[in-house]
Amino acid sequence: MSGVELPRWADLILLPLLNLLLALLVTSIVILGVGESPVAALRALAVGSLGSADAVGYTLYYATDMLFAGLSVAVAFQCGLFNIGAEGQAYVSGLGVALVCLTLGGLPAGVLVPLAILVGAGFGGVWGAVPGWLQAYRGSHIVITTIMFNFLAAALMVYLIVNVLIAPGSMAPETRDFGANAVLPSLGWLGFPGSTPVNLALPVALLAAVAVWLLIWRTPWGYGLRVVGLSADVASYAGIDARRRTVLVMALSGALASGVAVNELLGVQHKLLIGFTGGYGFTGIAVALMGRNHPAGVILAALLFGALAQGGAELAFDMPAVPTELVILIQGLVILFTGALGNLLRPAVGRLLATRAAALPKAG
Repeated sequence: MSGVELPRWADLILLPLLNLLLALLVTSIVILGVGESPVAALRALAVGSLGSADAVGYTLYYATDMLFAGLSVAVAFQCGLFNIGAEGQAYVSGLGVALVCLTLGGLPAGVLVPLAILVGAGFGGVWGAVPGWLQAYRGSHIVITTIMFNFLAAALMVYLIVNVLIAPGSMAPETRDFGANAVLPSLGWLGFPGSTPVNLALPVALLAAVAVWLLIWRTPWGYGLRVVGLSADVASYAGIDARRRTVLVMALSGALASGVAVNELLGVQHKLLIGFTGGYGFTGIAVALMGRNHPAGVILAALLFGALAQGGAELAFDMPAVPTELVILIQGLVILFTGALGNLLRPAVGRLLATRAAALPKAG
């Protein structure tokens, strides 16, 4: 079924949209099963995520994390690598951000914040490059090593926060505040209420998406990367060092995942604490799958998952009878129909488009 060829617009837009509608249809059946109105629940979900400036601000805040994580996974996919480690890479990136902010907090904000971002990206890049090196030069499978590195990152961060970096006299496993200079400006000047956490990390994430598109689709290096993803043997025949590309793309993937740490630590929390990544690295896998590993698609998928995260919180208040796990169910169904069952509707869409194309000359 996956062999059915579709126009690019149908593959990138129409098919994911139909899969999303199918997921919402199944969700509606579940809502009916608990005795509630699907229309009312989906309306509450939409209003809770897009119905006010405050709601939109929170939606964009969640979408920022998911965009960084989705780009991280998508870049690795272009090289044929399934990076499961964005969660750990983002976590370790937070260590780099925190070390800069805690030790150099007296620097001006215009120097401190960019430096923290660069160091965080470096920490994430190194943490991502190690599994890439293990795959390229030692034959270790990238899926296994990145999963293992998630656990290593979690254990390392817990130890450091609890035993080394914890604020003096604090019972909570977190560092002291970074200080007034280590803050990403909010986007209140765009009309968002001051209470919303959306900040300058959002335009940075959008710029990162543009940069990824330019790198992967508009440079010789990116072309070679995609060749490696399609066939390492062909790449080797063409003189492309597949092993070196593997290490570099995993480093790039880890650096992109650091955006989660930037958004959370510099934009919202202003201190390093356990579990600040919140599972966004894993959600990024679904975002990349739904976005077809293309930056434009990843942006749209991140907005969708951000809306689900924010709308689900509001749904719990508006309709207490609807289980709070409903949002997780919707996300799971979206992942199911865009990932494992992503080609379920492909033959039908292909036949429909072929029939329409055949009818156009007759109509002319």
